[in-house]
Amino acid sequence: MTPVQSGVQPGVQPPTDLIVVPARYGSTRLPGKPLLRIAGRTLLERVVQVAHTAATIAGGCDVVVATDDDRIAEHADLLGCDAVMTARDIRSGSGRACAAAGGRDVRPHIIVNLQGDAPFIPAEMVAALIAAARASPAACVTPVVQLDWPALDAMRAHKARSPFSGTTCARDADGKAFWFSKTIIPAIRDEDRLRAESPLSPVFRHLGLYAYRIDALERFEAMPPTRYERLEGLEQLRFLEMGLDIQTIAVAPPTHAMSGIDTPEDVALAEDLIRRFGDPYAS
Repeated sequence: MTPVQSGVQPGVQPPTDLIVVPARYGSTRLPGKPLLRIAGRTLLERVVQVAHTAATIAGGCDVVVATDDDRIAEHADLLGCDAVMTARDIRSGSGRACAAAGGRDVRPHIIVNLQGDAPFIPAEMVAALIAAARASPAACVTPVVQLDWPALDAMRAHKARSPFSGTTCARDADGKAFWFSKTIIPAIRDEDRLRAESPLSPVFRHLGLYAYRIDALERFEAMPPTRYERLEGLEQLRFLEMGLDIQTIAVAPPTHAMSGIDTPEDVALAEDLIRRFGDPYAS
């Protein structure tokens, strides 16, 4: 395993921000998930490429894999990515991101939590999120996609099979998040009329990507899991229950539109998207 280090040469300005790829081996539904192959490439390989490309675009940014397993750390090293071992009892991606940041020689200002099970997040989107976080006083910045009606229908059908795959967000006109849920929010009255009026539904799908201010993330990690966080299984709800702001930015839907890889059904969907729309890794 390559140790985490700043890698800064004398007289060179050190990176001030950090992209962390949390990659835990012990997934309940997909053990060893980061090493799982999707269309011939491991999940971690796909996400690490996204992270490195985004860091290049954003500038002033390092990349590290945060894991709890030597097999994942060794694979990260083969991919040319630094890795750091984090405690096995850390249960959340944000926790691993905070632990990874805490071990850096240079304290980062912004920490991006690029979940290790989200291979189709465009690198340009990650870079745009870093730029938004650098400009925002919010504790956390995260992207959302407004679903058109066919995409909402597809999400409903997918949730009939995998109800805890995919997250939605309710937000105000300026993008400040009201709530996140594994159910589809908001409930929609008079849907036929709304479908006739606009090609876009009122539902925003949350993409599993976060940029935190380091002080806010440390406060978050010092707080035990909150009530609704436990009920929904969504760690970002802890920020809201603590009274901290989450700023969302609306982005165009990725070509390969799906949430994270959580189930065998998600693996099949990911490979189907690659067959239909091409492999983003190749580009």
